[in-house]
Amino acid sequence: MLTCLTVENYALIDKLELTLDPHLNIITGETGAGKSILLGALGLLLGAKNEGSAIKDNSRNCVIDGIFDISGLGLEPLFEQLDLDYADETVIRRMITPSGKSRSFVNDSPVQLSQLKELGTRLIDIHSQHQNLILSSAAFRMQAADTMADTAAVIAEYGTEYAAMTDAERRLSALKAETEQARKDEEWIRFQVEELVGADLRPGEVEELEAEQAVLADADKIGEALGNIVSALDGEETGVISQLKSAETALRHIRESYRPSAELAERLHSAILELKDINMSVAADAERIEADPERLEAVDARLATIWSLCRKHRAENVAELAALRDRYKAQLDAITFGDEEIRKLEEERDVRTRRASALADKLHAARLAAAPKFGREITERLSRLGMPDAVFNVEINDTGVLSAYGRDEITFRFSANGNMAPQPVERIASGGEMSRVMLSLKSLLAGRMKLPTIIFDEIDTGVSGRIADAMGDIIAELSQSMQVVNITHLPQVASKGDTHFVVYKENSRSNIRRLTNDERITEIAKMLSGSDITDAALSQARHLLGK
Repeated sequence: MLTCLTVENYALIDKLELTLDPHLNIITGETGAGKSILLGALGLLLGAKNEGSAIKDNSRNCVIDGIFDISGLGLEPLFEQLDLDYADETVIRRMITPSGKSRSFVNDSPVQLSQLKELGTRLIDIHSQHQNLILSSAAFRMQAADTMADTAAVIAEYGTEYAAMTDAERRLSALKAETEQARKDEEWIRFQVEELVGADLRPGEVEELEAEQAVLADADKIGEALGNIVSALDGEETGVISQLKSAETALRHIRESYRPSAELAERLHSAILELKDINMSVAADAERIEADPERLEAVDARLATIWSLCRKHRAENVAELAALRDRYKAQLDAITFGDEEIRKLEEERDVRTRRASALADKLHAARLAAAPKFGREITERLSRLGMPDAVFNVEINDTGVLSAYGRDEITFRFSANGNMAPQPVERIASGGEMSRVMLSLKSLLAGRMKLPTIIFDEIDTGVSGRIADAMGDIIAELSQSMQVVNITHLPQVASKGDTHFVVYKENSRSNIRRLTNDERITEIAKMLSGSDITDAALSQARHLLGK
């Protein structure tokens, strides 16, 4: 449950701190005082997007902090799934900068907005006035029916099979389309494969051919130059190597009288060895390299073939050509083996479909079994809320088509008068009737969903008098098993609270404070008679509060 909420620099709020009771917290205040702003701040804390400017003072950040007691809620696996440190007292912080950037933290660890939202849905359910419209939401009706039928485990298993089924169907459709298109182009693709495979492309070939081409194109000049080098190095009389050998011998003859000669002779010997090695390499190349017009023509032709293929297929190099060849071969394989792959995928899809259908049958049976009790319990609550002739039915229709939650379509049928046939509730219920239906639903579902906190924002809109008192009783009963925060304009409902806060505006700023017992009497009297508080209103306020 939410034990403390702090809001700084948000909309009309400069700074406020709210310490909440574990049971029924009542919030009242004049229209425009800032009750909806408080809910907006709480929504941001729970992961809502910042739709516009939340900043009051653009020189500092907007900061919203919430301290939650989550002991005993079994949220440890969720924290592990979200990679967060668990603590019985968990602190959530949302910070929005003047530039509109948002940062969120759970127990001082930064989190993504999606993580914050997932955690928030497990901590608080906020029912605002416009949420009466969710009765027209098929997803809400499905969630309500599944909560009453206790189908969470089957829903999870079904979701896995349904996702696998739809994935198999998607892959099957893509493969069929690809195979069909490939068959249309089969002859053309096969020609491309034969041409590229026939080219016998190999990595590094172009570089080798271009190097060989350069040598063959200038073979005569290269041969002449290499011959000259061999002659210069190893000529019989004038060769450098022969002359250096003589010099080395001369140095060794004077080593007794000329001490540096030994080192100089070694250095000359090293030079001679290096020159001999150069001479051998040059001589070998001189023998190997000779003009070969036929080989040059073959090299030119091979390079021309490769570059022609590159131009044709708009490839930069051989590697791109090879990749294209492999892609065409894969397309041919898809044509050749496509039917087999399609058959395998069809089998996979059919297996998943059968499993999903079997689980959908389980869901349908569970919802059908729970529907009568669901309808009766809502009808009983409506009777307590001044609608003794109301009828509420939960209709489960098998559509025969698998969807995300099975094959069922859920309809809530309602009649305020037993003489009239129940119709879809979203079509016929008035504002006051809708409020009572929603309170009945929320009070029934909240305990089963094991939410620690629920917030009602004027769920009592459109009712008064005895019905308001009955609504207050139901809300008070709900608060015995969970924390409830109820924003209301009705004194009958406000009097049921364990703790009473009033929101007020002062110097264009929204504030909130907890009322003392005497202040509660005055506040409820004001709700009864307006700003001119009468003795009768004070007496009635004391009566409502049991004073």
